[in-house]
Amino acid sequence: MPSSSPPDPRQTDPAEAAPTEAAPSQPHRAGPHPAEAVPGEGSAPLRVSTLELFFDLVFAFTLTQLTALLADRLSLAGIAQVLLVFGVLWWMYGGYAWLTNMRTPDRTAERLLLLVGMAGFLVVGLALPRGFSHGGFSRAGLALGLGYLVVVLVHATLYYRVNQNIARVAPFNLASAGCVILAGVLGGPTAYVLWAAALAIQVLSPLIVRVAGRFEIQPAHFVERHGALIIVALGESVAAVGIGASRRTLSAAVVTVALLGLALSAGLWWTYFGSGEDDRAERAMTAASRERRPALALSAYFFAHIPMLLGIVALAAGVRLTIGNAAQPHPTDQALALGGGTALFLAGNAMFRRALRIGPGWPRFATAVFALATTALGATVAIEAQLAVLLAALVAMLAAERHRDAPDHAGAGG
Repeated sequence: MPSSSPPDPRQTDPAEAAPTEAAPSQPHRAGPHPAEAVPGEGSAPLRVSTLELFFDLVFAFTLTQLTALLADRLSLAGIAQVLLVFGVLWWMYGGYAWLTNMRTPDRTAERLLLLVGMAGFLVVGLALPRGFSHGGFSRAGLALGLGYLVVVLVHATLYYRVNQNIARVAPFNLASAGCVILAGVLGGPTAYVLWAAALAIQVLSPLIVRVAGRFEIQPAHFVERHGALIIVALGESVAAVGIGASRRTLSAAVVTVALLGLALSAGLWWTYFGSGEDDRAERAMTAASRERRPALALSAYFFAHIPMLLGIVALAAGVRLTIGNAAQPHPTDQALALGGGTALFLAGNAMFRRALRIGPGWPRFATAVFALATTALGATVAIEAQLAVLLAALVAMLAAERHRDAPDHAGAGG
């Protein structure tokens, strides 16, 4: 994995922390840090810093660019480009999340380096729309690769200051960056092969370098950081839809689709946060042994979040394409973006629940299948009908889950 973290100052409540969880000091840190207490009985949990949220906003810009890329090239080639680029970028976002999970960068040099890493992500985002060339050399593709190299180098430099085990992982990240740079230089069909190689190098690296025992996770910070990213991504998707709608003549049809898109995004928010899932996830991560937490982080917060974030991208692209052309059937690919985006988010959320064992996943898998089936409605009737049915399906799923859990709550209250 790109990165990870040390002991776990982030217990849910220091007063409730088990002695075995509170006792260890900071084995991987490069040295004492004046802003940090040694994790122990009285130490405060590590919180997500404003600099991390700033970083997430820059990363979310790349998601907005992927939305625009998918909206412009809603084809197999466009989908392949989005999947490959997202996979590679998401890996390094995870690396930075594990990095700041270890220690908040509050020294001036560390903050400046993190800002340089953000600049690398910004260059990547700016180059994304033209990152794949049909012919040979692509200036935008090369800029994308060099921006990504900056992201990798900054990550390795910052991480080495707090955990030298990153030296085992950094070569894989550098090799991946080399593939991305070559993809920009060579272009054409070869670029797809090189991007696929870059992604394969990263995803397969944990099979070669085991993360257990070398990296540790502070649960509360890790849960909070990824939850904040989901919120930012949903907000960016709504902004992308709003920008697209603002370029149209304001009409009842435009407002209706925009509001239904917002309501659907709110339903996804409710799915992730509205039932206390983040609190249960934090408890599950905290209850797991230190050795098991990195594996849980990979399964629940890396792999399971992939379909959720891709679902947000696809849904935003679908709404953006359909605004201004509502009250009529739409091309199947546009209706598929709406139904498939919702289905991806729900399937990822079900995987997330299953990985952490915080609730049954099958109702969300079943709703995901139904969401995918609504493609037929958008393609044959009207996009408003599809959006309304998708929203109704989410409301019904959440209401059924609330009803199912109500007796447990009543019992707990009694």
